[in-house]
Amino acid sequence: MNPLVRNVIAVVAGLVFGSAVNMGLIMVSGSIIPLPAGVDPSDMESLKASMHLFEAKHFLFPFLAHALGTLAGAWLAALIAVRHKMKIAIGIGAFFMLGGIMNVFMLPSPAWFIALDLIGAYIPMGLLGGTLAAPRDAQA
Repeated sequence: MNPLVRNVIAVVAGLVFGSAVNMGLIMVSGSIIPLPAGVDPSDMESLKASMHLFEAKHFLFPFLAHALGTLAGAWLAALIAVRHKMKIAIGIGAFFMLGGIMNVFMLPSPAWFIALDLIGAYIPMGLLGGTLAAPRDAQA
């Protein structure tokens, strides 16, 4: 297979897989840490209106979803890619970071969460995913 085609497939697969991991964690989060009464997690307006009711524990799963979704997507993309594995993994992290930045503007969150999320969940997890997918002999 042409290396360029395989790298494009790697990026698409990484984005789809990372998004699926992210959504899966968000979907189960309410059953593990219940949201405040009356909050509809599928409605952005409901989330905006009730954000003041959220405690620190309610931000655990969004952070894990962002971090682990990015990690999973970067890992898979780097695993599939023929060349430029780390660049592709970091690119996956950057793509998800753009989504995180958009989310900051759509859904007001505490400053501590915004900082933690944007600094810790995207580029570092892209780097880690690329590192985990690298062959062992290439790391030595």
